[in-house]
Amino acid sequence: MSVLAQTCGIVMVIILLFFFKRQKQLHLHAEQAFFRLVCWVLLCLCLDISSIIVIDRRYILPPWFVELVAKSYIVTLPLTVAFATIYVYSDFYSKNLSIKKFQHIYTVMGFIDSAVIFLAPIRYHENEAGVVLYTEGPSVILTYISVAVYMLFLVYHTVRNRHLLNKKRIYAVWVWLFLWTAAAFIQLLHNELLIVGYAGSLGIMIIYLSLENPETNIDRQTGLFNQNALIQYLKQQYGDQISFSLLSLTLEYTYTQNLNTDFQESSRLELVYYLESIKNAFVFKHTNDEIILIFKNNSEAEAAREMINQRLKQGFGKDNSNIFLGSWIYVPDSSIVPSEEELLSTLRYVKQNLMKDQSFCLMDKSIVDKVLQEKAMKELMISAINRDAVEVFYQPIYSTKEHCFTSAEALVRIRDEEGNLVPPGKFIPVAEKNGMILKLGKIVFEKVCKFIKETDIRQYGLHYIEVNLSVVQCAYEHLAADYIRIMDTYHIDPGQINLEITESASSNAKKTLLENMNILLNYGISFSLDDFGTGQSNLNYIVDMPVSIVKFDRTMILSYFENEKARYVMEAAMHMIQGMKLEIVSEGIETEDAYKTMERLNIAYIQGYYFSRPLPCNDFLTFLEKQQGKP
Repeated sequence: MSVLAQTCGIVMVIILLFFFKRQKQLHLHAEQAFFRLVCWVLLCLCLDISSIIVIDRRYILPPWFVELVAKSYIVTLPLTVAFATIYVYSDFYSKNLSIKKFQHIYTVMGFIDSAVIFLAPIRYHENEAGVVLYTEGPSVILTYISVAVYMLFLVYHTVRNRHLLNKKRIYAVWVWLFLWTAAAFIQLLHNELLIVGYAGSLGIMIIYLSLENPETNIDRQTGLFNQNALIQYLKQQYGDQISFSLLSLTLEYTYTQNLNTDFQESSRLELVYYLESIKNAFVFKHTNDEIILIFKNNSEAEAAREMINQRLKQGFGKDNSNIFLGSWIYVPDSSIVPSEEELLSTLRYVKQNLMKDQSFCLMDKSIVDKVLQEKAMKELMISAINRDAVEVFYQPIYSTKEHCFTSAEALVRIRDEEGNLVPPGKFIPVAEKNGMILKLGKIVFEKVCKFIKETDIRQYGLHYIEVNLSVVQCAYEHLAADYIRIMDTYHIDPGQINLEITESASSNAKKTLLENMNILLNYGISFSLDDFGTGQSNLNYIVDMPVSIVKFDRTMILSYFENEKARYVMEAAMHMIQGMKLEIVSEGIETEDAYKTMERLNIAYIQGYYFSRPLPCNDFLTFLEKQQGKP
């Protein structure tokens, strides 16, 4: 009988193996499982051809040898499905104990099944001319049953565990099995068409092209492993609980005497080839300017970093005229981070927040803990927003002229799952860093507007409520439009709102801030300059910003009572501010002596624990009812 189809299949699989093995690999479980599957398919094809040849010559060969080869072939058929199943689950060998147990059971089943098939009788069906068309008998029937059982087993488990498995891998294996089954059915109807082996090789080629082509893990520009390969490798290392050391090199600047773009690019490739040649390192291109090197231990990583630094100083290209400068993030032990996702997110955090003024950062447990705490705080804020656990507390502000409380500062508070208040010093910096302060600020502003509408604050003697604007909010282009829309929704008199800006905000986003301020000022809102006396404060901020109130920071007030020079500075600033017809609020007043001093200095408004801590809405109204008009 013709073995042309099987021969074509063998050629196809050998070519596939050639291209698969010639590319550099990460030694991933999936790669190894695929390699074993391909080798098994190749063995199956070879045994298919061998069985045809020995059966055709059965009269001149020992019967036991013919039977051995024929049964060896049919045994490979169900075991091929078994290898396909193991390949599908290859990403979870180390992570999931139940899947490891399943793999062991599957292996035992394969050995038992093979033994039974070998022990069962086999017959050879001949046509009238004495040519064997196919094998038959109990051994073949058991093979068909085994293949069907293994296929059903595979389909059942992949459907059951589809949320865990690589969906592309599942579908590719299913397509392969479908081709294999269709070929077997056609061969059953047309015995002269021996195409089962070829269908198997065709299916393997489909899997290779869609999933296991090593080129998919290679960056085309540099030839390094790409970001996808990095994620797969890290996922496997953490799954196997294998620690490693990591170096992140960000190429920041290039000094060159040759402005030719092609020359600079060739120099960069020369650097890449050098990094790729480093012994015992897996080298990945993570982002356009970041290269990650992974080593088995920290001694290898430290030696490589020193060697790379020396090489960078020598320069690249013709006459070594192209010099790269880079910054390093060093992770001596990956076990300080619990997962590959956390490792990559921590690297991003360090790069964005800690590498601005330095060229080297040792990523230790303290940095990891900080990032994890920020992540937990972000999740807590999201939860608080979803649970409507964002609250507004109010701290009353006393007027020394009217001798009563005429305003209050609205302060954001959130509660955790147990209902406990989270200190604002923990969540506000995180919210400003990740941008959630925009959402929190809008929630606070809307709650303040609702409070003003439902309470009618004028009946409590309050003229307005102060609402803080963070640095991020001040740089937000649509701030004015959003806040006007909220006030219109609640029909709020804009004169009952005072927005507090900070000095840092006015310096970092001055243009956008001024545009928003002008729109809101024309609408009727007033502004305060908060935290005067901190950071890079000077009177130019007051001159530039259209504010009507200046708030002296608590630290400035404390310095007034503790330092004679600070006292002169504050009094001079106070007289100039008052000379500009602006009002002053003294924050952080906690004692009667401090209150009396501020009153004597003609400070218009007093705010602090001397009167009250920030209070929840109902407690604040109760406080006003009891204390209004009493200092």
